[in-house]
Amino acid sequence: MMEFKAIKKVYFIGIGGIGMSALARYFKFHGKEVSGYDRTATPLTHQLENEGIAVHFEEDLNLAPKDVDLVVYTPAVPEGHKELAYYRQHGQTLMKRSEVLGLITRSSFNICVAGTHGKTTITTMIAHILRHSGYGCNAFLGGIAVNYNSNYWSDERNVCVVEADEYDRSFLRLSPDIAVITAMDADHLDIYGTAAEVQKAFIEFSGCLKPGGLVLSKEGLEKGAELKGDHHLTYGLLDPTGHPAGPGVSAPDFYATEIRIDQGDYLFRTLSSDWSIDKVVLPMGGRHNVENAVAAIAIAHRLGIPGDKIVEAVAAFRGVKRRFEYIVKNANRVYIDDYAHHPEELRALISGARELYPAMKCTVIFQPHLFTRTRDFADGFAESLDMADEVVLLPIYPARELPIDGVTSELIAGKMKKAKVMIADKKEVFTRIKEQAGHRDQAQLLITAGAGDIDLLIEPIRQLLEA
Repeated sequence: MMEFKAIKKVYFIGIGGIGMSALARYFKFHGKEVSGYDRTATPLTHQLENEGIAVHFEEDLNLAPKDVDLVVYTPAVPEGHKELAYYRQHGQTLMKRSEVLGLITRSSFNICVAGTHGKTTITTMIAHILRHSGYGCNAFLGGIAVNYNSNYWSDERNVCVVEADEYDRSFLRLSPDIAVITAMDADHLDIYGTAAEVQKAFIEFSGCLKPGGLVLSKEGLEKGAELKGDHHLTYGLLDPTGHPAGPGVSAPDFYATEIRIDQGDYLFRTLSSDWSIDKVVLPMGGRHNVENAVAAIAIAHRLGIPGDKIVEAVAAFRGVKRRFEYIVKNANRVYIDDYAHHPEELRALISGARELYPAMKCTVIFQPHLFTRTRDFADGFAESLDMADEVVLLPIYPARELPIDGVTSELIAGKMKKAKVMIADKKEVFTRIKEQAGHRDQAQLLITAGAGDIDLLIEPIRQLLEA
C-alpha cells in the first residue's frame, strides 16, 4: 500500500464534496501540492481556492495534471468521466476517499461516527468538545463547523474524529477504536437493495473495531443487539415522565432528562449509572440534537474529559452549516435551513422547529434528492412534510442519476393529505417568499431542506426576508 510520505502531488476528482474537501485540506496542511476538479463552483470551492488549492470546473484533460502521485475520487463520479478514465488508462494510482481515510487513520486512535441520520452533527460535536476542552484531535467532518468555519482541522494528539459514510460501504475501510452508530434506517437502496442489507453493513462496520474497542449506539435500534465489539453502550433520551422514550425501549446507558426550552436553547441533565452532569445548555434547535449531544457527551466522558469542560464546550457549540441552521431569527420571523434529505430527517427537523415555534405558520421548501430515493421513500416524505402548514416542492435534484419514468416531485405531492402543497421552480419560490415577506405582522417559520443545490437559495432568501 502507498505510504503517505511518498505522496507529493495529489489531484481530487470531485474536490468540492464536503468529505473530499476535508481530505484536500489535510494534504495541503501537510505540505502536499493539491489541485482538483468539480463540476460546479460553490462557496466551498472558492474557499479552497483562497487557501491555495487550484480548482477547475470543466471536464477537460488539458486542465488535469499528468504528473500526480495520487488521484482521489468519490463513488459519485460517473465511470465515464473523462479525467477518471484518463488516469485509469495511464496507470495512475487511484484511491477512493474512503481508502485515503483508511490510509490516514491506520496508525491513529479513531472515533468514527456512522449512521443514516445524525452522524455529521455528532461527529462535529465530538470534535468540537475535544478541541474546545483542550484535549485535541484531528477532525474529518461531513459538514462545516460554524465555530471554525471548516470541515477539517489538525492537532498534535494522534486522535482522529471521522465521519464514517455508509454510502458505497465506504465506512468498512476504517478501523475505529470507538464506533458510534446513530441509525440504521433504509437508505441508499440504489446501493444496498434492501433495508436488511443496510443493517447488515452497519453490523459489519461494528466488526471493524480494533480489539478492546467500544460501540456506542442509539438505544432501540432494530438489530442493535447484533452489533459487535468487546464493549457496547447505548445513548438516548428519557420522556418527560423519566421513562425510556418509546414502547419496548430500555433505559440507555447514557441519557438526557429534565429537558426544557429556554429562549430557543435546550437545557437538560446527562446521566449514566455512575455519573452525571447538570445544567447542560445546547444553543441549537431540535430535540433530536439533544440526543445527538448525549452521544457526544458520552464519548467525551469516556475519554476522561472533566464534566465542567464538557458543559462549557456544549454551551459554546454553534452547530453545523445546514444542520438546523438559523439564517434569520427574530420575534416574528424565523428561517431555518437544513440538509435533511430522508423522511426521518425531515420529521425530526419539522417537529423540532414546531416544538420551538408552535404559534408560527410553518412553510417548508423541499428539494428531493435523487430519483431512486424519491421513488423508494415517497410515502415517508409525504407523511413528514404533512407536518408543515404549507410545502413548496422543487424539482428532484438528480446528482449522479438519470431520470426514472414517473418519478418526479409530483409523486410526493400526490401522496400528501394535510399540508397545502405546490410544485415550483426557484424563480417561483422567490416570488412567493417576496409576497410573504410583505406580511410582517404574521409570525412565520420558514424551512429550506434538501441535499442538492437548494443551498444556493439561502442567501437570496435571507436578503428578501431582511429587506
